[in-house]
Amino acid sequence: MSSDKSENLQWINNLRLIALFAVIILHSTSPVLEQYGKEPVFVWLTGDFYNSLVRFAVPVFVMITGALLLHKEYELGSFLKKRFVRVVVPFLFWSLIYIAYAYYNEEIVYTGNFWATVKQVLHLLQYGSSYHLWYVYMLIGLYLVIPIIGKFVRNASEREILYFLIVWFIIMLLEQPYLSAFKPQVDVRNFEGYVGYLVLGHYLAFKKMPLCIKRWALAVFFLTLLFTTVGTYLLYNYYNGISTQLYEPLSPAILLLSASVFIMGRVIIPKMPIFITLATNFSGAYAYGIYLAHALVLTLLDSFDVNFKMFNPILSIPVTAIICFILTLLLVFIINKLPWGKYISG
Repeated sequence: MSSDKSENLQWINNLRLIALFAVIILHSTSPVLEQYGKEPVFVWLTGDFYNSLVRFAVPVFVMITGALLLHKEYELGSFLKKRFVRVVVPFLFWSLIYIAYAYYNEEIVYTGNFWATVKQVLHLLQYGSSYHLWYVYMLIGLYLVIPIIGKFVRNASEREILYFLIVWFIIMLLEQPYLSAFKPQVDVRNFEGYVGYLVLGHYLAFKKMPLCIKRWALAVFFLTLLFTTVGTYLLYNYYNGISTQLYEPLSPAILLLSASVFIMGRVIIPKMPIFITLATNFSGAYAYGIYLAHALVLTLLDSFDVNFKMFNPILSIPVTAIICFILTLLLVFIINKLPWGKYISG
């Protein structure tokens, strides 16, 4: 992306894999939060900490997309065809797998009426057949705007890009529950949503960083982690139940957490043995497939009591995530080697 292409792509690959594992940690942890008032406070706080720790995952994924795609010029038809084939075909395959499993597990009742079943399947495809697939719907929307926003980024001055990011951040602030009363009746939809993470990812990937940025990024990371963890605990106590307000990707705390992780991923590149680099690149090649399939593997593991309840959750949560990651990688790799498997594995 600047002087040494392989070195610069390596930090992107590393960051992608970190974000992917963070997603699996997140989904391994989510059931713990449902145990509020049912398990000892220590168990719930462990889940709260891990959940807060990895909330950067989806924003970092989007920032990586912006870093890789916004600086390039594309022929519109070729870009859309390539991106949608790579995203939509595996997505449809795994969506149908989740629907089939839901029928098998009797989460969806089969009525015996063919057209009613078709209608039900189409409804699930429209709104998502698994909790984690919302990300793909969001990603498809971003791909539609990338050819447009990319032209802006490539031709804009740094001041203009910062203007966009500052307005995006202000709108994000005004959309928070504690400030929403101050939001004026101005149509600002062009500055809302995950598109800001695309631009931020491009900006931070190409911006020349000062030497002190590592310390600042670490400080921001730990401060926002503390804020999110403690704040969520206080909100749970206040509402006597679930409150994900501080976990939301489009919130100031998670924005700062995600930006700090992205910066650290760029400026901190540890020297690793070649076999670790090869393993990282191998796993990264199947990242999308792992994302699509991991929720099914987590569900199957839970049926064998491989979850946060195995032993102390401080260890059982990451152990569950590691087992899920390895098994999902193996599953996607095997599917990839089947005839036509590369088109559906992700």
